[in-house]
Amino acid sequence: MEREPRGPARQTYRPANATTAFAPVTFAFVRIIAGEFKGRTLIAPKSDTTRPITDRAKQSIFDVLSPLIEGSIVFDCFCGTGSMGLECLSRGASRAYFFDADRSALEGLRKNIDAVRVKDRSKVIAGDIFRLIRSVPDKAGLIFLDPPYRFLVERPEPLSVLSATLAQTHATPDTTLIFRHDTKDQLVLPEWTRYDVRTYGSMTIELMKMAEQPMMNAD
Repeated sequence: MEREPRGPARQTYRPANATTAFAPVTFAFVRIIAGEFKGRTLIAPKSDTTRPITDRAKQSIFDVLSPLIEGSIVFDCFCGTGSMGLECLSRGASRAYFFDADRSALEGLRKNIDAVRVKDRSKVIAGDIFRLIRSVPDKAGLIFLDPPYRFLVERPEPLSVLSATLAQTHATPDTTLIFRHDTKDQLVLPEWTRYDVRTYGSMTIELMKMAEQPMMNAD
């Protein structure tokens, strides 16, 4: 029987010279699964802000996205340590913008960018994406929207505004938005139309295109 691919491996770090109680730091190791950097391991702290995707789910999504990647500009929003954007760079994307505000995630992101030597094709936007998104001049072919799961409950309005800004200023009719969230939570993004949805346990991934705008009556 074929075994289902495992999720990210985990390892707990405990300082060898620790003499006082401390909270161990758990890391989730994820891989780049195809392209120039296939098999390279990335490291991400396992926390509320970084939820590494399983190889199975990642492979399924990139099977759909693969024809769209070559030469594209990628936005990796709430990127954690950059697994999705780096996967795209490995597969031939021309440039990736990485957005995050978490310091530990950003530290890991920069290390991962250096490890695969794509600094010349990467731009890290550190800080509040809700405020900084308009500072980016480019339009994207692929947009990964992967907020902390709690944001769908705690910050739905800013997320809706962000998705509208992405559609209005950073997307074209050919842009694909990849929206990952907890299966139990939903958020309608009026500027986007879903054309595919996949659920993996408690995680749902929606693939979206820009919604068609109504024709204006000339009268």
